[in-house]
Amino acid sequence: MKTYSLDELTDNYIGKKETEKRNEFENELRLDLLGQAIKQVRLERNMTQEELGELVGVKKAQISKIENNATNARFATILKVFKALDVKVNFNVEFNNEKFAY
Repeated sequence: MKTYSLDELTDNYIGKKETEKRNEFENELRLDLLGQAIKQVRLERNMTQEELGELVGVKKAQISKIENNATNARFATILKVFKALDVKVNFNVEFNNEKFAY
């Protein structure tokens, strides 16, 4: 039986790196992981979505959508969520193969 690496499968079924379809897939995956992280921290803090929403200034439904990657939430809202959860956030920007960390 022939085995394939995850990269080979992704290239074959999603598209090669740096193609529009592959970039879109990877961005959606990152957002999904971000939502999972928010939910995990919220639960560890024993908070409801409603309580977190009140701290952030949004409704419970918005927190649910962020956690389930069902919305294109504003970056400012995501940052407010992490601030309300008292979580440090780091992100990287890459431009022309040069990385910037913030």
